[in-house]
Amino acid sequence: MPAEIGKRQPMGKKRKVRVDLRKNRSKPPRPRDWTRRFQEHGFDDEAIVSEERVRAKGELSRRRTIITEEPDTEQSAAGVEMPAVDPETCLPGRVLRVQGLLSDVETADGRVFRCAVRRLLRTLATDARHVVAVGDRVWIRPALNNEGMIERVEPRHGLLTRASRGKEQVLVANVDQLVIVMALAEPELKPHLIDRYLASAEQGGIAPVICLNKADLVDPVVYQPLIGLYSQLGIPVLLTSVKTGQGLERLRRRLQGRQTVFSGQSGVGKSSLLNAIQPGLGLRVREVSERTQKGRHTTTTAQLIKLDFGGWVVDTPGIRQFQLWNIIPEEVEGFFVEFRPFVPLCGYPDCSHTHEDRCAIKRAVEHGQISASRYLSYLGLYHGTAEEAD
Repeated sequence: MPAEIGKRQPMGKKRKVRVDLRKNRSKPPRPRDWTRRFQEHGFDDEAIVSEERVRAKGELSRRRTIITEEPDTEQSAAGVEMPAVDPETCLPGRVLRVQGLLSDVETADGRVFRCAVRRLLRTLATDARHVVAVGDRVWIRPALNNEGMIERVEPRHGLLTRASRGKEQVLVANVDQLVIVMALAEPELKPHLIDRYLASAEQGGIAPVICLNKADLVDPVVYQPLIGLYSQLGIPVLLTSVKTGQGLERLRRRLQGRQTVFSGQSGVGKSSLLNAIQPGLGLRVREVSERTQKGRHTTTTAQLIKLDFGGWVVDTPGIRQFQLWNIIPEEVEGFFVEFRPFVPLCGYPDCSHTHEDRCAIKRAVEHGQISASRYLSYLGLYHGTAEEAD
């Protein structure tokens, strides 16, 4: 358990705030029994009494006053105010996994509690799909039989997120390193997906590492241009193979003493790598489909795992689509470090680098100073299209 979770932190100064709650419905439902009501009563009983309320009493009907602490300088959990807790009756812990409405939380003494989420937290208005994510530091109110209630989620840092069904999906919180696992074969390597992960890592404040797995299935010389491209951008690139053991020791050194998340498409070998790095984990693995050359979902939920040699790692399910959350087109160029020397040379101060005739970025692509593949990734992010992983 990380040191910051193992100590009871003193609560800050309290204050009262009004918080927004989720709306039950965006608009009142339309009655569906008009025919039956007409046959029984006619239209006389359908007249609405003038004093009757047919809608809620305005926005105050979905707000609530809570007692919270003074604002933290870090990013607040899920972007909302959190209620204060009593450290005498609650315990600090860290979320190991989230399964539906329940979460497994480990406390400083090594106990694991099966916790529900306090109803107030579940009903807070937020852009996130869920208020609790794997890796969150939380406060729980313990109960009998190793059960409990999550009362508060602490401020977050180091987020890996994506857009999902119009909401923000936090894949993992409070990590400092992202290992982007891609297979050199079975399934097919997708450089554009790597670029999206790199942009998400930049957005979430996480250091990226690219892990090209299944190196035993290909001739690595073919992929040297790709490896050189990302190495020149200052991103560590590892070639690994579970069968031959290639690169596993280098990967182990990268994980030691750090908080890491493994992510990538299905079938690239994330769980197999972790099983090889720390024997005895027993994470489930499956082969890639020979017919479709696509991975099969084996890891169904993200889980936080403590490493014997120091550090923590999160094994995440394979993703099918990866679209960044809450970015505007004008921000995208900032995720591509190789663009920066050329942006001031564009003929227009608001150049989008997509269609302009005096664009220095497009000229650099034509002259081979910027990778054409990276430029295509930029266009996909700029136009907001999702990258298909499978």
